[in-house]
Amino acid sequence: MEEQKDDKGKEKKTWKQKLSMVFGSIAKSVFDLGLIAGCAFFTIFLYVYYTSVQPNALVQRSISETSIIYDSTGEHELYRMYGEENRKVIAHEDIPDFMRRATIAAEDDNFYHHKGVDIFGIARALQKNFAAGGAAQGGSTITQQLVRNTFLSREKTIKRKFIEIVLAIKMERHYTKDEILDFYLNEVPYGSNAYGIQAAAENFFAKNARDLTLDEAALLASLPKATTYYSPYGNNIDALKARQHSIIKRLGELGSYDQAVIDEALGADTLAKLQEFHEEIDAPHFVFYVREQLEQMYGTDVVQRGGLKVYTTLDYEMQKRAEEDVAGYASKLPQYGASNAALVAVSPKTGDVLAMVGSIDYFDKENDGEVNVALRPRQPGSSFKPIVYAAGFDKGYQPETLLYDVQTSFGKDGSGKDYTPHNYDGQNHGLVPVRKALAGSLNVPAVKMLYLVGIDNAIDFAEELGITTLTDRKRYGLSLVLGGGEVKLLEETGAFSVFANDGVRAPVHGINRVIDASGKEISSAPKAERVIDAEVARKVSSILSDNDARSFIFGSSSAVYIPGKKVAAKTGTTQDYRDAWTVGYTPEIAVGVWVGNNDGKLMRAGSDGSFVAAPLWHTFMARELESLPDTQFEPYEKVTSKNFMVTGNRPDGVSGDGGKIYISKASGKQISAEKASKMDKGKLEEKYASSFGGHSILYYVSKDNPLDETAKPNFDDPMLHLWDAALSGNKGDEQQ
Repeated sequence: MEEQKDDKGKEKKTWKQKLSMVFGSIAKSVFDLGLIAGCAFFTIFLYVYYTSVQPNALVQRSISETSIIYDSTGEHELYRMYGEENRKVIAHEDIPDFMRRATIAAEDDNFYHHKGVDIFGIARALQKNFAAGGAAQGGSTITQQLVRNTFLSREKTIKRKFIEIVLAIKMERHYTKDEILDFYLNEVPYGSNAYGIQAAAENFFAKNARDLTLDEAALLASLPKATTYYSPYGNNIDALKARQHSIIKRLGELGSYDQAVIDEALGADTLAKLQEFHEEIDAPHFVFYVREQLEQMYGTDVVQRGGLKVYTTLDYEMQKRAEEDVAGYASKLPQYGASNAALVAVSPKTGDVLAMVGSIDYFDKENDGEVNVALRPRQPGSSFKPIVYAAGFDKGYQPETLLYDVQTSFGKDGSGKDYTPHNYDGQNHGLVPVRKALAGSLNVPAVKMLYLVGIDNAIDFAEELGITTLTDRKRYGLSLVLGGGEVKLLEETGAFSVFANDGVRAPVHGINRVIDASGKEISSAPKAERVIDAEVARKVSSILSDNDARSFIFGSSSAVYIPGKKVAAKTGTTQDYRDAWTVGYTPEIAVGVWVGNNDGKLMRAGSDGSFVAAPLWHTFMARELESLPDTQFEPYEKVTSKNFMVTGNRPDGVSGDGGKIYISKASGKQISAEKASKMDKGKLEEKYASSFGGHSILYYVSKDNPLDETAKPNFDDPMLHLWDAALSGNKGDEQQ
């Protein structure tokens, strides 16, 4: 076939030939760039390899500096982290096989097969991180961890990671695997100021490292990953046991020991062998709370060896008073079937944690005293209601909004049964304003308010206030408003602080300033920001501080009432009396109290928050208020609307309070309450009087736009029919 030629007689290129030339050019360019990049990378690698720290520096390290945690004034040392002072280097033959294998199973089970960097381990870590949506695993080998702990900072940069990899390869070329593992086990921090396996064995089990059992070795191997988080004296004992067991099981999968040895280790009660915590420490629950935050910010190595000066938020004198109050209250707990209590105090204006008592006695091993219940998710009971009502106020509902407190079925719950909540006093109270419903902690109106708000909206609102634990949204139904979701005492107290601070959230924190060894300030307190409208906060505070409004249920002299002081407060009790709460505040201080049992054991029936937690709260709060400014809550602005069920301003001719009326079944006529009291209940029909045509609030307003007078109600809403059905023939005042 004759080639085509152009006008000048040159052969024309076909489109295939042209495309081939283009791709060929691109391929050559890519190859050239790859070659240049490869050469550059190799050059940098060689430079770092030959100019970086020498391998013999592993045994010629400089001594680290002690980090100190102070109270807010800097006058009281709470805790010292001694760096490497508590280190005992031991020989190869004194390190037991249990410890070696447990460490490899925990940190790097390909240790004896890679050359310092485990490419497959990094790939697995990246895959798991991608699946988890974040940094779940790091993929670092034991050799990489050794050089990082010994020579490098904890900054998460590509440069630092590259140097770490180069040094790991360098160390592997100069030392045997056993020598590297010896260095690691003598170097790594295990927490509680113990560096190296010998110090850890002595601190935790009062024995030499060579005498450790497999279960003990697995527990110690669990610690270096996060020494404070997994501390056996800290707040995450369950997580520690889970990690220990996973290491033991991994040893079985690797064939390190036969199943009988694995089963024996899994069955051992390792925590019972632990020595009592014996370091010098003040406010221990608070210190571990702060230390865990520090390690998340800077890494364990910097915290333990960086010579930091940490100025916390703790009011030392208030802390001592709080500890005395909680300890003094301990003798009253057995009558309620309770064994523990926790208390936190927060400054609403700054978010400072002023006092934190996580249990009656941190050093009481029998009752798990080291567990900080202030940081443990527990069900809050009715103390969660103000958060839901606040979300309702944000949507347009008001303290004056009218809700029917009548026995109501809210449809099928997760078990297939009708969800029909009952009130604390076993009674129903007819048509009530939100002020009365929240102040008196009525359950039925609270569930209605959650429906009006929407469960997802309520959780979103709670998260704006600082609640972080309501993550599994599929778990929650309408019982969420009654405390059906677990929250932390510290976080709920922080949420109430937003109400105290007129809607501005100062994030709760325990660290004000961190100064490094050179004297440079490297951390400061978080900034406050408005998260809800001031009017919403003022409405909540107005209700929770209204002693008259709650008196119909709790009496005029309940434990949350402090004579001469305007204090907002809310109690809470789980349905089965597992947890009792009281959280309250003024613009100057917010205080939360929890009472119960660390192991979740039920208290005695009737042990509700107003009797069990509120007296301790009252003792602490009443005294602290004596020395604080008597700042008053700002009043809220009332809203008017034609939607009288929302704003409570009923139009002319509309009356009735939803009170109960009695109908004789024989005659069908209404009779007086006095006459009804003398009749057989079976001959009576009880109804609720209403001049609103016998309808609930859903009949009159658009649920999502309650103040929009032009928005139409959804008459197809199935809840409307359930609520309206409850207004006819409801046996609401029968004892439950």
